[in-house]
Amino acid sequence: MAQTTTIAGYTHGTDAVARSPVSLADFELMKKSVLFGDDDTRYLRLSREVVADQVEAILDVWYGFVGSNPHLLASFTSKTSGAPLPDYLGGVRKRFGQWILDTAAAQYDQQWLDYQHEIALRHHRAKKNRTEGAASTAIVPFRDLFLLIFPVTVTLKPFLAKKGHAPADVEKMYAAWVKSCLLQVTLWSYPYVKDGDF
Repeated sequence: MAQTTTIAGYTHGTDAVARSPVSLADFELMKKSVLFGDDDTRYLRLSREVVADQVEAILDVWYGFVGSNPHLLASFTSKTSGAPLPDYLGGVRKRFGQWILDTAAAQYDQQWLDYQHEIALRHHRAKKNRTEGAASTAIVPFRDLFLLIFPVTVTLKPFLAKKGHAPADVEKMYAAWVKSCLLQVTLWSYPYVKDGDF
């Protein structure tokens, strides 16, 4: 997804990103499994207009939640001292903000799919910490990654309602976000799953 500013470590659409082992055809089947259709794409794109100027406020809520739960914050701490790593948290935050915009753009092409696999690897021991060169924990536990779908989406919902859209449209934007997050975290599970079992 094109952006107007350079974000360190944001390599979407570049040669630094390997091809996803999940095909676009497989992703289409995944969309069917979660009942993700054209209306969801439309409502995600509508949500981009809603969240674009609220990204920092959304991140404040999400980072507040992670920061208030030591077991979640642990993925951003020093592997030796256990203290939070501010540079690591800051670098991830910038990419997390771009992730909000990319999710809402709903551009499901090969470059997007490839970047989802890159995100997966960066949560897994395969590539965690490399982007920032952080001396942090080796892996984001999968249980934390998957379970965060609920707090991320439920706390986003009030932001979706802030621009005066009809309640029914807010619900449709919210449902599209839930489905998109389920799809993305399922893609991010790839390196965690035993070979041949995805």
